[in-house]
Order: sequence, then C-alpha cells, then structure tokens
Amino acid sequence: MWKPCPFTRHPALLVYIVLEIFIHSVKGLNVCMSGSATSCEECLLIHPSCAWCVQEDFGQARTLNSRCDFSQNLQKRGCDVPFIENPRSGSSLLRSKPLSSKGSGVTQYDVIQIYPQKISLSLRPGDQISFEVQVRPVEDYPVDLYYLMDLSLSMKDDLDTIRNLGTKLAEEMRKLTSNFRLGFGSSVDKNISPFSYTAPKYQDNPCNGYKLFPNCVPTFGFRHLLSLTDKVDRFNEEVQKQMVSRNRDAPEGGFDAILQAAVCKEKIGWRKEAYHLLVFATDDVPHLALDGKLGGLVHPHDGQCHLNDKNEYSAADKMDYPSLALLGEKLAENNIFLIFAVTKRHYVLYKNLTALIPGTTVEILDQDSKNIIQLIVNAYNNIRSKVELSVWDHPEDLSLAFTATCQDGQPLTGLRKCADLKIGDTVSFNITVDARGCPPKGTRKSFTMRPVGFKDRLEVSVDYRCDCSCTYYTKTNSSRCNSAGTYSCGMCRCEPGYLGARCECEEGEVDHQHLSACREAEGKQVCSGRGECSCNQCLCYESEFGKIYGTFCECDDFSCARHKGILCSGHGECHCGECKCHAGYIGDNCNCSTETASCVSDDGKICSGRGSCVCGRCQCTEPGAFGDTCEKCPTCPDACGTKRECIECRLFNTGRLADNQTCQRMCKDEIITVETLKTDDSNTVQCVYKTENDCVMKFTYSEHANGQSVLTALKEPECAVAPNAMTVLLAVVGSILLMGIVLLALWKLVITIHDRREFSRFQSARSRARYEMASNPVYKQSIPSHPMETVFHMHSIKSCNGGVH
Repeated sequence: MWKPCPFTRHPALLVYIVLEIFIHSVKGLNVCMSGSATSCEECLLIHPSCAWCVQEDFGQARTLNSRCDFSQNLQKRGCDVPFIENPRSGSSLLRSKPLSSKGSGVTQYDVIQIYPQKISLSLRPGDQISFEVQVRPVEDYPVDLYYLMDLSLSMKDDLDTIRNLGTKLAEEMRKLTSNFRLGFGSSVDKNISPFSYTAPKYQDNPCNGYKLFPNCVPTFGFRHLLSLTDKVDRFNEEVQKQMVSRNRDAPEGGFDAILQAAVCKEKIGWRKEAYHLLVFATDDVPHLALDGKLGGLVHPHDGQCHLNDKNEYSAADKMDYPSLALLGEKLAENNIFLIFAVTKRHYVLYKNLTALIPGTTVEILDQDSKNIIQLIVNAYNNIRSKVELSVWDHPEDLSLAFTATCQDGQPLTGLRKCADLKIGDTVSFNITVDARGCPPKGTRKSFTMRPVGFKDRLEVSVDYRCDCSCTYYTKTNSSRCNSAGTYSCGMCRCEPGYLGARCECEEGEVDHQHLSACREAEGKQVCSGRGECSCNQCLCYESEFGKIYGTFCECDDFSCARHKGILCSGHGECHCGECKCHAGYIGDNCNCSTETASCVSDDGKICSGRGSCVCGRCQCTEPGAFGDTCEKCPTCPDACGTKRECIECRLFNTGRLADNQTCQRMCKDEIITVETLKTDDSNTVQCVYKTENDCVMKFTYSEHANGQSVLTALKEPECAVAPNAMTVLLAVVGSILLMGIVLLALWKLVITIHDRREFSRFQSARSRARYEMASNPVYKQSIPSHPMETVFHMHSIKSCNGGVH
C-alpha cells in the first residue's frame, strides 16, 4: 500500500531531473567542480548530485577539487565505480498496520486511521525524498463530549433550556456513534477586581441589590461538575443543581476554563481511543492574555492543570488568562476539537479566532440555546468531514512540502487538508522532505505527523548521510603523503608548512616557469588576482565578506544576488556567483516561493481559475479580475453564474451550494435585497436568470472601493401572471368584429371609387353626344311622312343616346 511516489505523478521532480541533465551537459555550470570542496564530506554538501572519487591515482596532481564531480563525469575521467562515494537518501517502513474501517466494538483499541505509523528516513542534504501518508476516518468511532457552559447571569435562560439536554443529546449522538460519553463543567470569571464584584456584601451573593435577579451563587473561574460518563441521566441531574452567577465586566473567563478542561485529562476522563469534543457555550467575548494585568496578575499562564480537591480552578487569582497560542497548543496536544457555540452578535469574533486556533469551529447559538443539540450534531459532522495534517517537533533544518490528493483523485500542490469528506473516505498526502544541512555527527532527529484531532500519528525518525565511508580508513603521517600529511579518501591533508597533492612542496617555494598552471586561461591574472601561486597551486586570499575558493580562486560565496540586502534572500546558498535555492524557492535570488496555499481561493482553485500563482501570490490574467486570489471579476463571463449560486443559497436555500456550511464558506459577499432594482449605474453588472419555477430573478454585482463585493437582488423573483380566460375571449371576438368592419369599410371605399369613375366616363360620353347633334353641319334631321315614323324615329334617337335625353 505504501510506496515512494513516482516522478510521473510529480512534475516538479521531473523538472528537477531535466535540470540535472542540463547542468551535467553544459560547461561552466558544474557546481561540483566549481565548489570549495577539499574533502569528501565537503563535496557531498555542495549538491546532492556531487560524488567523490577515492581512487588514489585519479586526477591531475595540481587539481585539488577535481575529485568532486558528477558521478558519470568521474567515471568518464577514469574513476572506477567501487571508488565513488555517492550516498543517496532513502526510507524504510518500521510500522505499517493496515487502515481500519470501523471504530467501535471489540477492536476499538486497535483502530488505525493513518498509514504508515512509523518510518525511518536517511537524508543526504539537498537530496529530496518523498513518501505517502494515507488517512481514513472510520465510522462508528467513540466520542467524548464535554459541555462547558458560561454560567454568568446573562445565560440564565440558556441554563433553563438545557436541563434535559443530556438525554436528548445522547439520543442524537447515538445515531452517529454507538459509544458516546458526556461530561459537564461551568465557568464565570476570575473572582478579583475589576472582573468581578469583590466588596464584602457581594462575596456570598454577587447579585445582591440587583432587582431583576437578586440571588445567585458566588463568582468562580471554572468548576468541573461531571466527568465523562455514558450515564447521561447524571448530566441532567448536575445541570438541575446549577445556578447562575454574576461578574462585573462584559468579557468572560471562558479561556481559563477551556484550558483546564483540555489539560486535566484524568479528572475530565478523556479516553485515548475516542474523538474529543469540547463545546463552549457563551453569549459574550472572552478575556485574553494580558487582560489579567488589570487585576495585578503578571504571571503568564503555565498551561498546567490546577483543579483542587473540589474540582475548582485554584489558580484563577494567581495567573493571567491563557494566550491563543497556548490554548491552541494544548488543544492540539490533547487531540481536542473545540466548538464555540456563541450568539449571532459575536459570531464574527469567534470565527476569526478559529483561524488562529487549529481544530476549532464556531456555530451560532440561539438566545435561549434551543438549537444546541442540532448545533452540536452539525459541528460534529463538519469536523468529521475534514482531514488536516499537522506537524509536531519539526526540525528547523528540514523542509517539508505537501501535496494532498482528496476524494476526487486530483493532486493539490501545497495543501495538507481535505474537506467535504464522507466517513470511510481515504485521502492521501505526499510529503517531500529535504535536509538543508548536516547536524553534528551521530545526530538523529525525529518529528511527528498526525491529522488534527486524531490520536493516530506517524512517527518519522531521521538520520543524516553526511559522512563518507572512506573516512574510516584515514591514516596520519602516511607515506603516500611523504610522511608530511594525513591520507584520507584518496588525497592528502598536509601538515602546516607543506603543500602539494602529496605534500611534496614547502610553503614559499615559487617556480615562475609553472605560473601558467595558476592561470584559468592565457592572459588571465594569476589565481584570478585573488590569490598567490605556490607549488603550482593557487592559495586564495581571505576575505572579510566570505570565502574565496576554486582552482584559480575564481569563485566565492558572497557575490550572489541579494533580496532586501540578504544574500540569496536567506533561502539559498551562494556557490561561485550563483544562488542555489533551497527546496520550495526559485529565482536568481531565491526570493520566489513555490508554495501555492496562499493562492487557493474559497472554491479550491488556484487563483480562482483566472490567473497563475507566482512567488506565492496570484497574478490575474483574466481581464477585469482582481483580489488576493483573483476572486473578484465583475466583467468576467462567469461573474453572473458564480454569483447566482450565492444568491440561490443565501436568499432561497436552493442550488448547488444549498448546504449551509458550503454556502457560508464560499459566499461571503454582502447581499442587499430591494423591492425595485436600479439598473442605471454604469459600475454594476446586470444579471438575470430563470428560476426553477420559470420566474425571472434579477440582481446586480459591483465592487466597492474598499474591495468588498456587493450583490443587490430583488426580494422575490418576477413571475408572469396567467391571463383571464374571459378577457382573452372578448379580445378575440372584438378583434374579429373590428377586422370585419375594417374590411367592409374598405369594400365600400373601393365600390364608391369605382362608381365615381364610371359616372365620370358617362358624363364625358354624354357631352360628346350633345356636341354631335347640335354642331354637326352634315347632320340633318329627317322629316317623317307619317306620325308613327316620328315616334319610331324619336325612339331610335333615345336608344343611340343611351336612354338619356
């Protein structure tokens, strides 16, 4: 199951190999030969690819550092493989029990949620090694829940509500786990001025004289009332006995109580093989470290358990309130998930605190705590849906790089956290380890990895491969060194006053005819002008700025690029004018981090998919995109679609993000609802979409000058009203009648025009007929011989004139 990660899954490793090949093939970039190595150990520190040849007859006598080179170069130059010192990093499994699938039952003490459990690493400085860790949250895992309640006077109605909480909470939690235990404690504040009423008349009853509630118990810091037990009726009994108290200022002393509940493991009863949930219910802000100085408490909290025989916090008037760092350390040390159950008025404050205290979450508590059971269930489900690796006792000379592979199978570089998991999902993390230097000989170091809130852990032991095996055969006053030096790893270390590859020269001897051996090239200065030639070798000058070295004193460790005055930005080593960056940094001066966690937006994408992560910061490439993770982009094509999902889940609890936790995490913009939407602002983007009910929802998206995104939306979608059937019928009939009248009018108009045209023709013809009868000189009327002829003749004339006379 466990295996070192292949480079095919890690492009960075592939780039590293390509870079090594490039360095090996390009003359002038050989960091091994240009280094200052005068021994095998120094050679190994220059670069993880450097090797040392211990073969006695290898190399030219005048070249002091020629034994340090890339392994393949040494072989080409005649060094046999058995004589090459080139230790590599490696790893081995020491304990690797398989992951479990179920938490409760007879095997609950052997539940394994992380694989492997113990490994050993052998690291050569600069030689990275990767290993894989798998985590699987099992189902039905035991749960210990300690309910810590603020019993200041303002929480009286909440106390009344939870008097039967134990039974109901146990019923709900047993739906999630068959092994559930419940405990109870309460807190108020330090019983000293100015935090509480300290006058004699208030000692037994701090509510003395308070008309609304005249009787309450004396002020106390923290009181442990019920150790964790599966007898939930006892929880109800203890709650029934409790009465509220009263303090003087608004902030409460809850952090004192939280720390005691975390570190007093035996008295609280935390089980090693269970999830530890600590619910803190309050309606006000907490006192923090340094607040105690107002009451004369100058001693910082020591992080220890201080419960007396009465199970009360006995150091409330002796030490300051704990700091956030101390609180987070003790919670993580004891695998405790802290759940802040706070009123809506203080939600934002406690939400900010969760970012500073690992393994904490915050939920909104109703004014009378009526929703406390659902709140706890929701918080528990939220906690179980996340896995985040934490590192303990991290050695400073080791750098760790993480890549998370969550349920979708996609590697997320720079992340050590997976969310939105289901119980039983297995996630994996690839961890790359790089040693930046060598500790003193014989040193072994170790560190621990574990998922936040889990008891399971991975123990990693580290030893350093900084020594060469050839040093075991070192011989002083060796004849190979003319009895004037120590022979080790193929070369001589001469006694003071002697020089040369075999200590054959004495200091001060100068052979001018061999000065050319101390020049890098013809015409160049002897020893680059930074040393003297002695016994055909360059002796480099000392410098107040650093070390000068090289065959011709051509290199140093201080002439590299700087960032803000720091050599190689403090994230690399200077070798012969070039910065060799530590793992996780690149650039000429190593000031550019390859970490991408700061570039991941709320939706889990690098720079919201609108840019690239350069030196740990987003460079937005999408026109109009801006923000720390390019999350703001009013003019982007997907702006309306992205914001639409937030409108749906925030206003109507619908859509892909309808889950409350997902909606709160991804939709943080301010949303303003209005009756009528203004669309005349040129600085806003108008968005319209169709709802599931075929209604139209409109909203606008804009960015304020302070960088805050603002969505202005209609209170309700616009829905079309169905037409009235009678109205439609009357409209149709009326339209038909109107069209008929119009057609009749048109027909009448056409007929009238036609008749007038014909009448005009008739008038014209009649005028011509009259002219012919009255003015034609040829025409002469006949005289009938008989009266009947006259009648017939007149009839004929009428017929010819069209019947008109």
